[in-house]
Amino acid sequence: MGRLFLVELEGKSYCCRHCKTDIALCDDVVSKSFQSRHGKAYLFSKVANVFAGKKEERMMMTGMHTVVDIYCVKCGSYVGWRYEFAVEKSQK
Repeated sequence: MGRLFLVELEGKSYCCRHCKTDIALCDDVVSKSFQSRHGKAYLFSKVANVFAGKKEERMMMTGMHTVVDIYCVKCGSYVGWRYEFAVEKSQK
């Protein structure tokens, strides 16, 4: 395994609940009105210190989407998902 480089975010931020690694700035929240299978979810314009899993199709409340789960780069904990593609034209 190589050396781990973490991006240090300046300002108030959201972090991994397990290892406290910065994930996103509060200023990068686009919406707080999402629901996931794990509970309340936020939409961010950008994130840091994460890596993506494999693409998969999921039926969301707004239709079928291609998404990837994202994980903390430091501890590997699940932190959410990222939209890759929306099948429904109204969601693109």
